[in-house]
Parts: sequence; C-alpha cells; structure tokens
Amino acid sequence: MNEAVIARDVASSTRATDMKLEVVVIPIAEVERSKRFYGDLGWRLDADFAVGDDFHAVQFTPPGSPASIHFGKGITSATPGSARGLYLVVSDIIAARAELIAHGVEVSEIFHRAGPGKPAISGPDPERRSYFTYATFSDPDGNEWLLQEVTTRFPGRIDTNTTSYASEADLASAMRRASEAHGEHEKRNGGQRDENWPDWYAKYMVAEQAGKPLPL
Repeated sequence: MNEAVIARDVASSTRATDMKLEVVVIPIAEVERSKRFYGDLGWRLDADFAVGDDFHAVQFTPPGSPASIHFGKGITSATPGSARGLYLVVSDIIAARAELIAHGVEVSEIFHRAGPGKPAISGPDPERRSYFTYATFSDPDGNEWLLQEVTTRFPGRIDTNTTSYASEADLASAMRRASEAHGEHEKRNGGQRDENWPDWYAKYMVAEQAGKPLPL
C-alpha cells in the first residue's frame, strides 16, 4: 500500500489533526524600541535571546491570547512596519481602547461597518453586533493592529465539544449576558426564582459560545 493510500485512509477515519496558530512574525527595525513598546502594553515577554551578532529573537504574547508575536534581528526580510491586518479580538472595545491610551498608545476613534466591504462609519455599531466594531493603532515601526469587538462567535467558529474563555473579562462578560437573559427567562415563567440558575447559566454560556440556539 503506497503512502497516498495510507494518508487517505487515515484522513477518512480520524478527525483533522489540530493545527493551532502559535506565532505571527512582525517586521521591525529596532529590537529594543519594539521591546519597550510591547512591554509597556503589558504583553508577556516569553523569550529574548541572541545568537552571535546576526540573530536576535523576541516573543511577546498579548493578555489572554493563545498566539504570540515574534520579532527581532535575522527573523524576516519583510520591510519594517509593513504588517497590516493584525487582529486583536476584544470583548469590550471601549475599555480596550481606553486601556491602550492609558499605556500611551495613539489609538484611532472607534468605527464600525454596516457590512463587509462597506465604508467605515464613526462610532461603535449601534447594536454592538459582534465583528462589526473596530479601532486601530500602530507600533513604532508602523505595523498596524486592528481591535475588533467580538462577544458572540458565528456558528461553527467554536469547537462545540469545548468551552473556554480567553480572559477573566471575557468570562465576566459572558456571565453578565447570561444573567440578563436569565432575568428574562424568569419573567417568562411568572417571575418565580429559578433555583437551578447555575445549570441554566451553564447551558446558555455553552450554547452562546458554540453558536447554537440559546435557551429560553
């Protein structure tokens, strides 16, 4: 049996192998300047090592992020500052923007789009829909970061067999939404206190993150 047949049989009999995005490389000009910038943001410094005079690697991880960034010397031949479309997903874009400004970062005004390909409109999405509200900022070299507010994932974007939150803030936001929804649930049931509210919260939060129909 040749390797192609073996690979086909394995693929058909097992689920896809996990391939988790681990690191994104960004092009910078001055290592120490970039270290100060990302360190001042409160991002976690994971690695900082040099090999001779031609290689210097630095890794930072944003708070709550499963993926990190690499930059340094001898890392990439891309032009410093040429990175675009680096998304940072946040659960509360107003709070995230305020935090960045407090760290001395120049952040754009918040804007939203009425739909894909539509022009930017000043202010957050009126309905605060997930994926529609943005703000931007750049590092000292001009690499552009895009804040995007996401509170509920589109169906199919979450592994329905697992439920996890990227940060305490994300979990707290999910619990607040569950609390508001549960209040409506109690009203629909005559205003009686639901003694099994922890079970209802759990069901709601899992369904919300997986993009499944929410309990009533």
